[in-house]
Amino acid sequence: MGNSFVETIVGALVIAAAALFVFYARASVSAGDGGGYELVARFDRVDGITAGSDIRMKGIKIGTVTALDLDQTRYLAVARLSIEAGVAIPTDSSVKITSDGLLGGAYLSVDPGGDETVLADGGEIANTQGSIDLIGLISKAVFSSGSSEGSGEPAPQTP
Repeated sequence: MGNSFVETIVGALVIAAAALFVFYARASVSAGDGGGYELVARFDRVDGITAGSDIRMKGIKIGTVTALDLDQTRYLAVARLSIEAGVAIPTDSSVKITSDGLLGGAYLSVDPGGDETVLADGGEIANTQGSIDLIGLISKAVFSSGSSEGSGEPAPQTP
């Protein structure tokens, strides 16, 4: 009987710890919903970005990506960005997709412009740079280096 009592106590402690973890996670996620404003940015490709990805300015998190959609007429990826209320973004700012290193996760990096007018709720960041296809770049470098065949130049003559 004493053994089942110990198991019951340990089980209750595990359930309490799990409940605290869920409460903490929920509080952390909802802490970012401070009544900010929404912006839109269009990219040619958004590899690595998902809803919930960070938006950073100078390394500081200023918002999150709330949704990704496809513009059916221009075939561009449309990212909806939720920016914190206290952060003003000039109209000539740019945003690019970058990563935390070679194996790190992707995020949006905002580079503020110098314009005195700022984007309002529902505004669009016009200057964007999509993600870079790293595998494609590596394969181009590997398969194009050292190849002179088919370049249109005559082969060197040896006497």
